Amino acid sequence: MIEPATPDGFVESPDGTPIAWWEGDGSAAGRAGPSPRPPLLLVHGATADHTAFRAVAPRFAAARRVISIDRRGRGASGDQLPYAIEREYEDVAAVVDRLAAESDGPVDVVGHSFGGRCGLGAALLTANLRRLVVYEGAPAPAGRSFHDESLLAELDELDRAGDDDGLMAAFMSRVVGLSAAEVAAYRATPTWPIRAAAAGTAIRELRAEAGRDAGVERFGDIRIPVLQLVGGNSPTIFSAGTRELDAVLADGRLTVLTGQKHAAHHTSPALFVAAVEGFLDERDTIRP
Repeated sequence: MIEPATPDGFVESPDGTPIAWWEGDGSAAGRAGPSPRPPLLLVHGATADHTAFRAVAPRFAAARRVISIDRRGRGASGDQLPYAIEREYEDVAAVVDRLAAESDGPVDVVGHSFGGRCGLGAALLTANLRRLVVYEGAPAPAGRSFHDESLLAELDELDRAGDDDGLMAAFMSRVVGLSAAEVAAYRATPTWPIRAAAAGTAIRELRAEAGRDAGVERFGDIRIPVLQLVGGNSPTIFSAGTRELDAVLADGRLTVLTGQKHAAHHTSPALFVAAVEGFLDERDTIRP
C-alpha cells in the first residue's frame, strides 16, 4: 500500500472544508522552477486521491508548476454533509483562485472522470480558469445513465456491510467497464486499498451526476477552450457523452486516445501528457 504523504498545504473552500494539495510529485525535487506557462491543477476521479496522477505529474512538472488535490471526502481533505456536487465545483474554483493569486495569472485544469465534471462546474464559477481538459468526465448521453437503481441498491448494501473491496470491484466493473481480468489485476496493485477505502464516496457522486446541476445543459455557458479526451476502447457511453457535450461547448475539441480506456494517465502516460500539453500550449484566441 502507498503511504499517504503530508500535504503541501490546504485551501479553504467557501463552506469551510479544507482541500489538501500537493505540488509536483510531492517532493522538493519534483517541483518545477519558474515557468512562463500557467500553473496546472490536476483533479482526480471517483474513489481516487491526488496519487492518481503519480505517473504524469512529474512529466507535467518538468515544464510548469503542478498542483494535485484530494477532493473532499477522501485522503487529507475534509468533508461536510449533506453532499452536493456544487460544493465540489466550489472546491476546484477555490484552488484555482488561490493558484491564480499566487502566480498573478490564470490556471489550467485537467480533470479525470468525475474530476472532469468538477472542472466543468468550476469553469462556471471563476474567471481564473484558462483552459480545461476533461478526460471522460462528460455527463451520460441523453436517455442513458452510468447507473441504475438496482446498481445503486447493490452499492448501498455493500457500503452498509462495510465491504469496501466488493464495492470497489462492483463500481469498476459495472460503471467504469473493466473486465474481470482487469479488476483482478487492479486489485493486485498497491493503490487498490487506497481507492477501496474511498469507494463509498462513489455512491453519492453517482447520484449527484444524474441531477440537473451536473447535466450537459449546465455547461453550455462555458466559454473557455475545453479539450475532451476519450479512450478509443472505452465503453460507448463515455464516447457518446463526450460528443454530446462537445456539441454544446463554445470552444470544444475532442481527441480519441487510440487503444486506451479510462486510465490512459496510467497505461500510456506519454500519450496522455502529449495530448494535454499540445492543447495547453495552443495560442489563445479571444472568443465572445
